[in-house]
Amino acid sequence: MMFNERTIYKKLVLKVSANEIWDCWTTETGLRSFFCPDCSVELKIGGKYEIYFISENEYGHKGSEGCKVLSFVPERMFSFSWNAPPSIPTVRNHSHKAWVVVLINNIGNKTEVELFHLGFLKGSDWDETVDYFENAWDIVMQNLKQKFNNE
Repeated sequence: MMFNERTIYKKLVLKVSANEIWDCWTTETGLRSFFCPDCSVELKIGGKYEIYFISENEYGHKGSEGCKVLSFVPERMFSFSWNAPPSIPTVRNHSHKAWVVVLINNIGNKTEVELFHLGFLKGSDWDETVDYFENAWDIVMQNLKQKFNNE
């Protein structure tokens, strides 16, 4: 298996606590507040981390079905497997899954949120997946920022 060297990286600094950011990424209530209104999360290693972007679709075509919690350090780091959208079936249905790592760092009265999406394989479909998520993670991070700007 040959990995692509591309890694998606996004960063925000917000005037909120690490606990608030942690809850956003690791609870269904938190995810619904900025990511997507429908999801299923089990905060345990191997637990579900499924975000249903298209709730009305059948299971398997809603969003991140089959994605799992990989590891976590409470209020500091959270990682999960991540699939491709249904529009890129060769990557979505591949046995190899990319993964996302969210780092949460206290910096004074602010919290830095770093997102890394990595583990992409080589090939044009994987490149298309990287391009898709470059934009998608911008939207997610902007939504997270907006959530706290509106409170």
